[in-house]
Order: sequence, then structure tokens, then C-alpha cells
Amino acid sequence: MKETLSLKLARVFLGKEVEVVFDRPIGTRHPKYNFVYKQNYGNIQGVPAPDGEDLDAFYLGETKPLQKARGLCIAIIHRRDDDDDKLVVVPKGFNPSDEEIMKLVHFQEQFFDSAVVRK
Repeated sequence: MKETLSLKLARVFLGKEVEVVFDRPIGTRHPKYNFVYKQNYGNIQGVPAPDGEDLDAFYLGETKPLQKARGLCIAIIHRRDDDDDKLVVVPKGFNPSDEEIMKLVHFQEQFFDSAVVRK
């Protein structure tokens, strides 16, 4: 697996508790591509990613729209065809398998060659 800048940055957060601020809560439409977010999606504020924006994160295990939440970073969605990896953050007690993670983020990751990366 190629160690991209985005993957190197994301690896720092594996196993750590982080706060995610959501700019695209569940039910929000993507401003450019018009798909609907089926998971809360946001970023780790103050952590710049290679794309110039703050580091992105999916927050899985919650079914209502959120403004912000703390959780444990259990994995990374690594995009082999785009240097814009995403953290996978979950609330305490939620521990999905790699297959479950990919199903939960399919609404967005279907457009990329993505894989789940853990420690």
C-alpha cells in the first residue's frame, strides 16, 4: 500500500479520541455532486489535510444528525486513487467490521477505490 501524505497524517489519529465537527450531518446533500450523506461527516478542526481543508472524518454508529461529537478513531478510509483519506470515528461501544464500515460509507466511497486501514 502506497503511503500517501493523507494516509501518513491520518495514521497519527488511529486509536485516539477526537472531536469531529460536522459540516455535512446525516441527510445533507453534497453541494457539488448532489448525493445525500447517510452518515455524519465532518472534520477535525485545525488539522490541515493535503487538500488544504481540515482532515475529514466519518462518524459512524449514530443515526441522527449531529453538530459535533467525540469518539474513537478506529480506522481510516484510504483512497488509492485520491490523496484525501478519511478518519472513521465511532462512539464508545460501536465496533464495526471492515465490511460494515465499507457498507456504511458506500454512499460516498462508491466513487473511489477505497479500503479500510487499521493499525
